[in-house]
Amino acid sequence: MKKIAFIGIGVMGGPIARHLAAAGHGLTIFNRSRGKAEGWTALHGGTIAASPAEAADGADIVIACVGTDDDLARVTLGKGGAFGAMSKGALFIDHTTVSARIARQLAVEAKSRDIHSVDAPVSGGQAGAENGTLSIMCGGSEAAVTQAGEVMQAYAKRIVHVGGPGAGQTAKMVNQIAIAGILQGLSEALHFAQCAEIDLDWVFEAISGGAAQSWQMDNRWQSMARGEFDFGFAVDWMRKDLGLALDEARSNGASIPLAAMVDQYYSDIQFMGGGRQDTSALIRRLPKR
Repeated sequence: MKKIAFIGIGVMGGPIARHLAAAGHGLTIFNRSRGKAEGWTALHGGTIAASPAEAADGADIVIACVGTDDDLARVTLGKGGAFGAMSKGALFIDHTTVSARIARQLAVEAKSRDIHSVDAPVSGGQAGAENGTLSIMCGGSEAAVTQAGEVMQAYAKRIVHVGGPGAGQTAKMVNQIAIAGILQGLSEALHFAQCAEIDLDWVFEAISGGAAQSWQMDNRWQSMARGEFDFGFAVDWMRKDLGLALDEARSNGASIPLAAMVDQYYSDIQFMGGGRQDTSALIRRLPKR
């Protein structure tokens, strides 16, 4: 069993930390909102730290699951950040979806301090975190990823070592680009079926077993048809992720026009007040029949 410092117990971090506690690891929690940390520890045990550094002091592993590049830089390298307190040989795992640039930067910082580092963004959404069935894309050395896998298996169904530092974050961008295209296609297909006034349940039965099948179709077709959009990953966060992908594409020369278009469509959804709705709200842009 490991002594783990967990930084950020939000929608994703909270369930992940719960699986680690259930597996018998000793957790010290830091969360920007102390009230949330108190609520979590009241249910699952562990202790609360006043800063990332306090949480990381003496920990075998530090895990972060925060919001943005700036948040991650603050909890690792800022005043009271975890890196300043981590022991040599300790392991840092980052489950935040951030830029590949900061993942590579943190890997360099970690190496200079004799800390092992893995960028490990996740896919599977809140349901995957709750059920312990996340897919994790890892960037870092083979030794660091192997060590991280020993604890990540408590909440993951798939752990893949994609490449060196930053590769995990790059793979997550690939994931989000693919999802954006699938959801736009699904939105247009459902809208077309509605306009054609054919039975949506029978259409789903007819096409969901063939080449058009996708996770989004299986899990969002009916809820999109009912105009229900409270089932997972928020539009605001998808725009953040697509922004990361678009920035990286400008650096590596990739052409991703569909992702850029869908990013703007999600901007429309935000303008309509749907920023906290899940990503299937993309269909709201299309006129109802």
